[in-house]
Formats: sequence, C-alpha cells, structure tokens
Amino acid sequence: MGIVTPLGDPVFHFWLTRSVARSVGVNLSDAMNAGQLDPQGYVEMVTRCRQCRFVSQCEQWLAVTGAGADRVPEMCVNEDKLNALIAPKRATEREQENHGYF
Repeated sequence: MGIVTPLGDPVFHFWLTRSVARSVGVNLSDAMNAGQLDPQGYVEMVTRCRQCRFVSQCEQWLAVTGAGADRVPEMCVNEDKLNALIAPKRATEREQENHGYF
C-alpha cells in the first residue's frame, strides 16, 4: 500500500494558486482563454497545490512579495507551469506597447 498524501482545502488552494499566479502578473483565466492552459491543467495545478507541504512558506512569500514578483519561487509545486506562463504574457504586453496600446 502506498503513502497517502492528505489534500488541503480545495477552495483555499484554488485561491492560493491564483494568488501566486497573480503575483507574477499571470491571470489563469486569461491563460485558459488564450489556449495556454487547459481546464485539466488548471485542475492539476490546484491539486498539486493541495498536496504541497510548503503552504505556510507560500503564504509568507505572498505576504512579503505581493504583486510584481519576477518568478514563482522554487518551493512552489507549480513553479515550472506558472513561470512558463509568464513569458507569453510579457511578450503580449511588449507587442501591445509597440503598437501603442499602452
């Protein structure tokens, strides 16, 4: 029999995942609308967050960092996925700036 990992509260971790994404300027709803994240991938991110053992460190990081972080911290179980979503968002912003939208 394998090791059972308890899962955290789904609502709390839904918002925690969104908060970490927002801290690096990523809107997960926009990422889904742009085809950069599918619903299953979103569910998997929240589930990984629910299994994470660094929740208190994550909350502290959010409290200290707030908005404007360059990257998601290494301790985050969704680090790779969230950091990968930063690049397309920033490329879109640069394109809009070059076309005078900002």
